[in-house]
Amino acid sequence: MVEDTQTGVEQIHEGMIGAVAARFDRAKTIRSNWSSLWQDCYDYALPNRSQSSLSRGRADHLYDATALDAVDELASMLLGYLTPPMTPWFAIKAGTDVTDEDAQKLAPLLDQATRVLQAHFDQSNFLVEIHQCFLDLVVSGTASLAFEESEPGDLSAFRFAALPMSEISFLEGRNGYLDVVFRELSLSSVRIRERYGYIETDISTDQAFEVIECILPMQDGAGYFFIAYLKDSLDVISVQKVSESPYINFRWMKSPGEVYGRSPVMKALPDIKTANKVVELILKNASIAVTGIWQADDDGVINPATIQLVPGAIIPKAVGSKGLTPLEMPSRFDVSQLVLEDLRARIRHALLVDRLPAVGGGKMTATEITERTGQIALLLGATFGRLQVELLNPLLQRAYQILRDRGSVPDLPLDGRTLAIEYRSPLARAQSISRHLSDGSAWHNL
Repeated sequence: MVEDTQTGVEQIHEGMIGAVAARFDRAKTIRSNWSSLWQDCYDYALPNRSQSSLSRGRADHLYDATALDAVDELASMLLGYLTPPMTPWFAIKAGTDVTDEDAQKLAPLLDQATRVLQAHFDQSNFLVEIHQCFLDLVVSGTASLAFEESEPGDLSAFRFAALPMSEISFLEGRNGYLDVVFRELSLSSVRIRERYGYIETDISTDQAFEVIECILPMQDGAGYFFIAYLKDSLDVISVQKVSESPYINFRWMKSPGEVYGRSPVMKALPDIKTANKVVELILKNASIAVTGIWQADDDGVINPATIQLVPGAIIPKAVGSKGLTPLEMPSRFDVSQLVLEDLRARIRHALLVDRLPAVGGGKMTATEITERTGQIALLLGATFGRLQVELLNPLLQRAYQILRDRGSVPDLPLDGRTLAIEYRSPLARAQSISRHLSDGSAWHNL
């Protein structure tokens, strides 16, 4: 739901844009404090993510792929646990203020609304983009998903885009949520006209302009202001009122007083760097072991620049000289492999990918697999709670609002009182089973 607000436009033109730009500068300052740490995380766990990412292209200097493999596995696990592909992972049901009689009457309509919502998600690019967001979440601890309404007539009403952290800056808004969002874009005048309907003559050329989009929550909590302005001139090109934010921002975990989240890669970063260095040293040592280190008398015959240590080579030497002789290396006890195995185990443990045995590994009973799956649910409990509040709830509320405006679902609010969300993902079911088994009465009934 988007509507122009003349009052908001007047407020912006009266000088509010200066305050908005100041908040953007403050948000960029906060983000700059994390840039160096993000660079290291991307360099070692997700190198060369994209040209606009924070990666500095250290792929040529990576020697150990344990972190890269674990990041991909954990992101895929989040996708399967939270939003499994082509599987119903949520349902719309009657809320707490609806009587049992009314709930029974609404049940067929809500089942149909659930199927309509699920169909629009399945037919959109949601799975592609949310997986990229999970990769960012695992590496940098914070991810952002742009959720926009597609054009009428498209196969799905939803259009998604995973936004790189290099484009996004945040400030905490109401109740600690990341609902004050700034996004930096480089758009041509044609794209500016297409996106915002702005047709001023001063940007009538095909020159690229730096545009700042910002989402600011309204003081009365009735929605958000969507403001777009030119970064250099501070000219306002769009002001709108939206009921739901088009940017969904979520974090893995956070410490008190921090805006951006912390990731499992940050926790394992010392081990990741050390493992990479250990493998590098092992390879250098292997190169020395293969080619050796040699010494020769300076007898005027041997030219070190022309010597090739290959099978069948003949190396000339002066009569009576020792020629080319190997340099004896001191004996040592090599513990590098033991250190490396320990580092790799800690990396995989920190990224939660060692909870179940590898395919083809030792056999486990069904009970043991169930117990380990329950442990994963408990370990992800805090993260799942945060993702439910910061990702899943806003995602489904915005999706329902878009279809509600189109008349595709019942015209009832999805506020938890009239209509509510029931999660049916594998992680939600596992946590429900864990709570049931932890209840003393449940054990008594068993």
